[in-house]
Amino acid sequence: MSMDGIIREHARLIILRDLAEQPDGRWNSEALREDLETRWAITKSRDWVHDELQWLRDMGAIAVQTVGSVRVAEITRKGLDHVERRLVISGVKRPSPPEA
Repeated sequence: MSMDGIIREHARLIILRDLAEQPDGRWNSEALREDLETRWAITKSRDWVHDELQWLRDMGAIAVQTVGSVRVAEITRKGLDHVERRLVISGVKRPSPPEA
């Protein structure tokens, strides 16, 4: 797999985890972009994040709503099931098992 593919798989998992951590399961694309950059050193444009959100939406892992120039993503049951290791979404890095 290419380095770009590895980064995308990691970023998709990070996005799903970020959404799962929100009280209402939602977050906007600019906040997600900032988190990818500041916490994970994945420096990408908002358009790149929008492309990843679209990919996750197409896989059924999130729902996306456009609000002005940002997108608001909301995790779905399928996305949460991936984060919680109940199923695997191909193209998204698998979460590590919980530590015992």
